[in-house]
Formats: sequence, C-alpha cells, structure tokens
Amino acid sequence: MKKQGARETGEQAGVRPVPADLPAQPASGAPGPPAAPASSVEGRTRHEVARLLLEQGPLSAVAVAEELGISPTAVRRHLDALVADHEAETRNAPRRGPRGRGRPAKLFLLTEQGRARFGHAYDDLAVSAIRFLAEHAGEEAVRAFAERRVASLVEPHRDAITRSGDPATRAEALATALTREGYAASTRRVGVGEQLCQHHCPVAHVAAEFPQLCEAETEAFAELLGTHVQRLATIARGDAACTTHVPADSPPGMQESHRRT
Repeated sequence: MKKQGARETGEQAGVRPVPADLPAQPASGAPGPPAAPASSVEGRTRHEVARLLLEQGPLSAVAVAEELGISPTAVRRHLDALVADHEAETRNAPRRGPRGRGRPAKLFLLTEQGRARFGHAYDDLAVSAIRFLAEHAGEEAVRAFAERRVASLVEPHRDAITRSGDPATRAEALATALTREGYAASTRRVGVGEQLCQHHCPVAHVAAEFPQLCEAETEAFAELLGTHVQRLATIARGDAACTTHVPADSPPGMQESHRRT
C-alpha cells in the first residue's frame, strides 16, 4: 500500500500545476472551504519526502515518487530543495550486472541536519552531562549509564520479543518495539540471517562521542534475540542507518542461557 502524502500533479501545457489535495471550487460558483496555502502543502509534502528518506533511504527519486504517489518531477523539486538546505545528500547506486553506458542512478539520503527534523532534543545537554559523569566517576560509570538506558528502552517489550525461540521472529518483534520508541526500525532477510535496520537514532549525536551507548545496545540485542549479533553500521559513525546482522540460528550456549532466564 502506498503512503498517503500530499499529492501534486505534473505540469500540463500552459497550466500551472495544482496540488491534488487542495479542495476544488464547486461548479456552481458557490464558495467552497478555504484552500490550504500552497506553502503549507509544499511543506507537508517535503516533510513526507524527508520522512521516507529517514525510514527507507537511500532511495531514488523514482522510488520516492512511487511510494508517495506523486509525480517524479515534484519529487525531484523537493529532493533538490532538501539537498540545497543540506538536509539530504546523494550517492551513486551500486551497479548490478555488466557495466553499461550512462550515469549510475542517484540515491538520496538524509544528512545529520535532515535527521534533526525528527528530533535531537537536548543533545548538547546530554553530551555535557555524560562528560561530567566520565570526568568525575570514570568510564565504568558511563558504561553503567549506557546499560541502564538501553534496559529501560527494551525491557517493557521483553515478553513480546522473547515469545518466539526463532531469532528472525524475535528480530522482527524487536524492530516493532524500537519503532515504537522512535527508531524507525525494520528487518530484512539477507543471506542466512536477518538485518535489523534502525533508520533513526534519537541519540546519534551523543553516541558519536560516547560509543558505549551503541555497545550496550548491541549487547542488549544479543541477549534479547538469543544469539550473537554483529553491528555493521551506525548513524553515529556517519552511516545511513544502524545495521545489525542477526544469524539465522542461535549458538547452543546462548539457547541454554535463555532457557534458564
């Protein structure tokens, strides 16, 4: 099902395009409800484009247009505006198959500034507080704080996550839990395992200075999923998403451990 975003029509000869979600005037000439300002419609559409890049990026302009149900021309205008405002950047799509002529497809993804649209509240305060903790109580205190934080994040969802013994099913349940906590997470099958992708990280700015937050999170994921996991990428290091590989099968030792808990 395609997402319902603000819709826009393509240009026709000599006709100025009108956003599809603006109410039309009645044929009788009777006044209809007041139309939303064009700038408001533009802003909503641009926010939908940015949100899609957050949740599924990197994406091509064509993929964004198909997902939101608006014209590729309109999508490119919004993407160009996000790039001009330093909220998005581009990269070349990986080539598949024999190298052909022409330029590779261009993919768009949000920058750190673009992610700030979706919440980085109190980052500077948090960094200052953890620096103070490290200076006065040491690295072990920072580590303990990181473990306490991730526990408060996942513990309310423990029963839903651990209900299944299958790591792939648990990974899907973990993605649902993380999405509810603001991480825009998803899973996908890759080879002989699953990839858990977090497309947003509310604490990425803090984790860039204090990787203990990421380390504690990875360990908590392994404990919940009942298998060793491998963190492949993090937003804090400048990657497009936090990506964690989850093997298809749990090691026997971890299976025993989880049966005892």
